[in-house]
Amino acid sequence: MNTKLNPASSSEKSLKRKLIIPLLSAIYLILAYITTGIRNDHLLLVTIVNASFFISDLTRRFITGFSIFVIYWILFDSMKLWPNWSFAEVDILPIYNLEKNWFGIMHEGTLLTPNEYFNLHQTTFLDILSSSFYLCWVPLPLVFAFYLYNKRKDLFIRFSLAFFFVNILGFIIYYTHPAAPPWYYEEFGNTLNTATKSNAAGLLRFDKFFGINLFADLYSKGSNVFAAMPSLHSAYPLIGFIYASRLNKKYFMYVFGIVSVGIWFSAIYLYHHYTLDIVVGIACAIVGVYILENYILSTKRCSRWLKNFEASITPAQDQG
Repeated sequence: MNTKLNPASSSEKSLKRKLIIPLLSAIYLILAYITTGIRNDHLLLVTIVNASFFISDLTRRFITGFSIFVIYWILFDSMKLWPNWSFAEVDILPIYNLEKNWFGIMHEGTLLTPNEYFNLHQTTFLDILSSSFYLCWVPLPLVFAFYLYNKRKDLFIRFSLAFFFVNILGFIIYYTHPAAPPWYYEEFGNTLNTATKSNAAGLLRFDKFFGINLFADLYSKGSNVFAAMPSLHSAYPLIGFIYASRLNKKYFMYVFGIVSVGIWFSAIYLYHHYTLDIVVGIACAIVGVYILENYILSTKRCSRWLKNFEASITPAQDQG
C-alpha cells in the first residue's frame, strides 16, 4: 500500500493549526471588548502568545508549555464578569468574630484580631519587608517554572498543573463561600458594598515610602474584593516548596520556605487576610497537590497525556 503523504494535504493541516492561535486571540479580544473593554494587559498577553507561537519552533514549544499559566490568568481575569457575591452570601462579620475568638491577641484589655494588633504596631521596616514578600506572589513561581521548563520538563508540567488545580479549588471556595478581607471590615463594618474596588491596604505604605503607585495600580485591576478565603498568596510559594523538594536543589526549598512564611506573616500584617484565610490557603495547596498527584495524574490516561505533552514542548534536538 502506498502510504506517502500528500504534500498539499500536510501543508493545509499545518496552516489550519497555525491559524488556531490568531483565531482564538481574536475571539478573546472581541469578548473582552464586549464585556470589560480591552485593556493594555489583554493586548500584551495576545502579543506575547502570538509572537511566541510564530517566531520559531523553540518559542512555539515554550508558549505551549506555559499555556497552562495563560489559561489561569484568563480565568482569574474573567471572574470580574461573574462576581461571587451574586452567587452566595458574603461572610463579613462571622469570619471576623471567628478570627478574633480563635487567634485573638489581648492588647491593653481589648481582644484584637492579629490584623488589628499589627495595625497598632506598624514599622517602616516591616512595611517594606512585608511588601517585598508580597511581590514574590506570582513572579517567584513563574521563575521556578521557567527553571523547570529548561531543566526538568516532566516536573515543570506537574508543577504547572498543580498551580492551576489549586487555583481551581480556590475559585470554587470563592464562589461557594465569598469572604470579605479584614481591610473591608475595618472600612465598611458588616455592611455589604458590592461597588467596592480592590484595596491595596497596608501595601499603600510601601507606595507612599517610595513615592510610587506600584501596588495601587496592581490592585486597581483586582478581580474580586470578596475573595479573601482562601489566601492563594499563601498557597503559591508552598506549591513551589513541595515541588522544589523533588529536586536535588536545596536552595529552592530554602527560598520557597522563607517566602512562604514571609507571605503568611505579610498577609496578616498588611491587612489583606485573616489567619483563617491563610490556613485554608495552605490546606488548598497540600490537599490540591495530593489529589492531583495521587488520584488524577496517576491514571493511565493522564500518564499518556503527560508523556505526549512533554514531547510537544521539548525541542526536537532534545528528544531521545
